[in-house]
Amino acid sequence: MPSAISISSSASSTPAELTTSDGTCVLTYDSLDTVSIIDSVRSDEAGATAVFIGTTRNSFKGKKVTRLEYQAYSKLAIKTMAGILHSARSSVSSSQPEHNPSVSPILRCALYHRLGTVPVGQPSIVIAVSSPHRKEAFKACEFILEEVKLKAQIWKKEYYEGEREEDAEWKANCDP
Repeated sequence: MPSAISISSSASSTPAELTTSDGTCVLTYDSLDTVSIIDSVRSDEAGATAVFIGTTRNSFKGKKVTRLEYQAYSKLAIKTMAGILHSARSSVSSSQPEHNPSVSPILRCALYHRLGTVPVGQPSIVIAVSSPHRKEAFKACEFILEEVKLKAQIWKKEYYEGEREEDAEWKANCDP
């Protein structure tokens, strides 16, 4: 169950934050502060913190990308993101034979995604996962990324150098 939720009155492309026992999810127009996101999952029980930082790259299939623009159905996307963190925690089991069953193989998770314009070189998504062991942290981090790409109600538009603004392309989140 959510322990804190904040969603603006409009349902689409608005900032949102949802914190549950599984972690924190944020949709924001602000630049992503990777250091504070990583710090948010720190734990004295953690032997590992896995981090994924997805940035806007400068090219796609030979075209020069100038920026990305993200839109979301925030009210639904933030709940989907929280469900993904819950699934990650549930699906990743400890690979360590000496693992203490009273300590979760996933300690803390954070999932932040930008909305609006994201210039080349800036992060559009940051995922941080802490765990007693690296294998579980890496597995959870990758699981979260792939599930966000498949399920979250977040869309991106790619703008290319030398092309008209109205010719910008909406891109599927899934890799072909």
